[in-house]
Amino acid sequence: RRRLYDLSGFVRLHPGGERLLRRRAGTDVSAALDGPPHRHSANARRWLEQYYLGDMEPGEEQVPPGTRRLSPARGGEAGRREGRGRRGVPGQRCPAVREDLVDWRKPLLWQVGYLGEKYDEWVHQPVDRPIRLFHSDILEYLSKTAWYVVFMVWAPVVLYLSWVSYASLAQGNTRLFSSFTTEYSIPVHKYYFPFIFLLGMFLWSLLEYLFHRFVFHMKPPASNYYLITLHFLLHGQHHKSPFDSSRLVFPPVPASLVIGFFYGVLKLTLPAGLGLSVFVGGLCGYVVYDMMHYYLHYGSPKKGTYLYGMKTYHIKHHFEHQRSG
Repeated sequence: RRRLYDLSGFVRLHPGGERLLRRRAGTDVSAALDGPPHRHSANARRWLEQYYLGDMEPGEEQVPPGTRRLSPARGGEAGRREGRGRRGVPGQRCPAVREDLVDWRKPLLWQVGYLGEKYDEWVHQPVDRPIRLFHSDILEYLSKTAWYVVFMVWAPVVLYLSWVSYASLAQGNTRLFSSFTTEYSIPVHKYYFPFIFLLGMFLWSLLEYLFHRFVFHMKPPASNYYLITLHFLLHGQHHKSPFDSSRLVFPPVPASLVIGFFYGVLKLTLPAGLGLSVFVGGLCGYVVYDMMHYYLHYGSPKKGTYLYGMKTYHIKHHFEHQRSG
């Protein structure tokens, strides 16, 4: 028997591209899973089981016109809804999909801490289902957002603060180290604004990398309920459900708290115009990062392009090299 899968809900998300998956509709994909172009990871195969419909009896295959019929001995068939009925035995779910260590009918945030030593393996086995974190509907609402909300909220702020920063530097009163010495202080001209802005973007990228690598991808102690819960809240949830579209970008309300903190730090440590210029560059870097992150999950870049390579690399991070940061 061959196994039948309905991949209609995953076609657009496939890292290798939608066209590649559609060409293989109705065919045995066992050889493709083993490569080339690459061997699919254990997590990718586990992910596939979420779309399992049932087994097909010999002779029940429906092969699209122009598609070469492959041997049924290999045991893997890709199906889709468009133009074909579902065959096989419905309701026979794979045990890896049916069973879980948490109750998905309840908020997960307060459950994961009890997983202990099983948490690290569990959180790095991605699933295709939405996550609810909180019991409170208000907190749950504030913890999710659509991708375009981030752009709508912060892009006008970036534009406005960019103008304010440039205008402040144009007054000619901004000097670096003026709080320590007036004789050797360095004037900061308005023409420096683009470079300071880019410095802010660079500092954001560096900070995001360090946090992502060493904080978000830390392995919390199995005996510490609170650190496991914190890890899941900060980043574990994203690795458990990497295609939950409402959790791919940072929601504006919690983001404003973090952004406000960095604004305060820069305001205390740098002259007003200079600190604001660095801040707005970093804020722009954050917006670009969030938009790019969403695109790498849901976009369909053309094969061979730089963005295609980035998408492939990023998806491998979720399915094959999750612990690398």
